[in-house]
Amino acid sequence: MKKFFAMMLVLLMVLAALVGCGGNTTPGGEVKPTENQGEQGGDKPDVSGYKVAMITDYGDITDQSFNQTTYEACQAFCKDNGVEFTYKKPGDNNTEARVAMVDAAVAEGYNVIVMPGYAFGGTIVEAAPKYPEVKFIALDVAKGDLLEAGVAAKGETYDYNPDNWNLEDYVNMANVYCAVYQEELCGYMAGYAAVKLGYTKLGFLGGMAVPAVVRYGFGFVQGADAAAKEMGINVEMNYAYGNQFYGDADITAKMDTWYAGGTEIVFACGGGIYSSAAEAAAKVNGKVIGVDVDQAAIIDGQYGAGMTVTSAMKGLYPTTYDTLKDVIVNGNWDNYKGKIATLGLVGEDPEANYVQIPMGSTQWADGFTQENYKELVSKMFKGEITVSNDIAAMPATTNVTVDNQGNIK
Repeated sequence: MKKFFAMMLVLLMVLAALVGCGGNTTPGGEVKPTENQGEQGGDKPDVSGYKVAMITDYGDITDQSFNQTTYEACQAFCKDNGVEFTYKKPGDNNTEARVAMVDAAVAEGYNVIVMPGYAFGGTIVEAAPKYPEVKFIALDVAKGDLLEAGVAAKGETYDYNPDNWNLEDYVNMANVYCAVYQEELCGYMAGYAAVKLGYTKLGFLGGMAVPAVVRYGFGFVQGADAAAKEMGINVEMNYAYGNQFYGDADITAKMDTWYAGGTEIVFACGGGIYSSAAEAAAKVNGKVIGVDVDQAAIIDGQYGAGMTVTSAMKGLYPTTYDTLKDVIVNGNWDNYKGKIATLGLVGEDPEANYVQIPMGSTQWADGFTQENYKELVSKMFKGEITVSNDIAAMPATTNVTVDNQGNIK
């Protein structure tokens, strides 16, 4: 798998391409096929017959997080390989609107549909069986998301325990591939790093309390507690959800009270909700932790240099790009269809994993160096450090006092 450092370089190139991509991109985000010399200068792969469409979820392709990263990976792959690409943004935040965008894309001939976000569970249940020849690739759509929609579609009551249900009885996965991530692992890394770097008054601001966000948060709590225990210190943490994936005046006001009360750093975990944490932090020279991608350049560029201490990242870009390549270029769809893959650590090399904190922008110091981070990852990969992915209740802690404030709104 490509290293994340290389992927970030690709990402910067893609951002440049978005500004000056010339005649290959239409105002609607479509990428038209270009002449492609193929890998290593050889013959171009046979990608005839493939057209890729991405459907956005709650946000849009400028959210500087989940949607934007997925969009950029799709666009880069299609540009590199001469595949036609478009994206579609639903007119409303519900399954009906998302299915309508799938219908529109299929009607236009798009036969590979990429969908980022747990909210696409209902879309898969409804749309995938209608279009058996279309390949659906979904990021962050877990078994529980699919079951919730599938069980409801049959008029039954879901108990929110995926282990109690047989997925095949409720969801047709014949033309669907889902990838989910071990967010608890990179959340742990971020919490551990924050405490080791000297922060003892922490905050976690989640978007909506959906499984992926909760795993980030509970991992953050566990990592902070482990570091505090090693150091023999006590740590305080404010913990809340904004109940939405964007910042606003009410959430910023809440963050103002956190920072005014002594909070030093907030893990802002949920798309554009980082804006509220960053706005509050900027007033008092506070710090933040980014999410999903390396958000240092984004946040620091808007709110002040040095604000972002690290980011808890998952491999949205390489997952999207590499899956499209393997499916379309290499013809390996049979290796993906019908599966829900859980992506996390693949080795001891931090930059080769699907979950990590950034080597380049993390504010390393004597308390937590790059070598310390590599040792942490090695222990996690070997199983010497275990992180619970149980999201039923707040993790038990010994050295962190958590003020769980629930939903802000």
